[in-house]
Amino acid sequence: MQNSRFDEIINRKGSGCFKYDALTMLFGRNDLLSLWVADMDFAVSNEIQTALSERIKHPVYGYNLRLDSYYEAIINWQNRRFHWQPERDWIVPVPGIVPGLSLAVLSITNPGDGILIQTPVYHPFFDAVVNHDRKLLTSPLINTNGVFTIDWVDFEAKLSVAKMFILCNPHNPVGRVWTSEELDKIGYLCNKHNVVVFVDEIHADLVYPGFTHISLASLKEYSDLLITGVSPAKSFNIAGLATANLIISNPSLRSKVSGLNDKLHLFMGNSFGIRALIAAYNESEAWLNELLVYLNETKEQLTHFVINELPTVSLSPIESTYLAWLDFSGWGISQAELVDLMVNKALLALDPGDKF
Repeated sequence: MQNSRFDEIINRKGSGCFKYDALTMLFGRNDLLSLWVADMDFAVSNEIQTALSERIKHPVYGYNLRLDSYYEAIINWQNRRFHWQPERDWIVPVPGIVPGLSLAVLSITNPGDGILIQTPVYHPFFDAVVNHDRKLLTSPLINTNGVFTIDWVDFEAKLSVAKMFILCNPHNPVGRVWTSEELDKIGYLCNKHNVVVFVDEIHADLVYPGFTHISLASLKEYSDLLITGVSPAKSFNIAGLATANLIISNPSLRSKVSGLNDKLHLFMGNSFGIRALIAAYNESEAWLNELLVYLNETKEQLTHFVINELPTVSLSPIESTYLAWLDFSGWGISQAELVDLMVNKALLALDPGDKF
């Protein structure tokens, strides 16, 4: 896009920004192009900036109560974008989806219980299992020339000994948007084996033309199994405002998760995150739609570059997210050698594949 608002270069160094100010700590040097953290270098929407400015003008920043407008914004967004209408009572506010995942693990499972993930996958999924003394079960996705699909035989075998399954939809890092057929089969098998499903849908807003995000919870026959994590953090670039929600229709599951959330006093929320969520969902849809056009063009440029300039590198098709899953195994070098090349020769800060 010509003259796009997303072309503005914003210097984030020295702002307490993890993405840039942690470079020396993590990569040993600070002169790298930082592409390793899943947040964007774009300014948030004018509407979010205005909402936060107005909140700042009120000179008291005390304890919060989420008003009706907060819950209505979430419900209307899910209904408008994904044709799913959760109820207010189902919504459990949490500081982030990753903390929400740990809350679910601790309140729904016991030490030693099996929890299943599909690898490669977002690395905090591993942590949520092993850090709480649960048994890690992995079902590797099938990689066919960079296209990842589910190994249904292995998946069901692991489900038969699992208490919980953590689903990433859309999937980080391989970019898949799971189809209605795949989701229906996931729901059927988890229901068959009585496995609770935690669904991370943080990338749901970032789906490209030709693909449609479907919330597993919208398939109502499986809703009693589900804990769905949603947040505007990725899509509206407000991860630093620590605001997310778990949507749980099953009263028993919700009572357990909400109860631990209350005991740990994690429910109060961030004054600015609350306002930002409302402004994102109610007023920033045009900004998001413009962002998706820009990201889609960037995705096409990257794909073209890899095909023509890096023919021995495999790039998984990017159906969603602003992440790229690049396979350099064709170069015939070790992971350590690849990291050294990227950091010290290409001056790129990237997440290594074995992290997933």
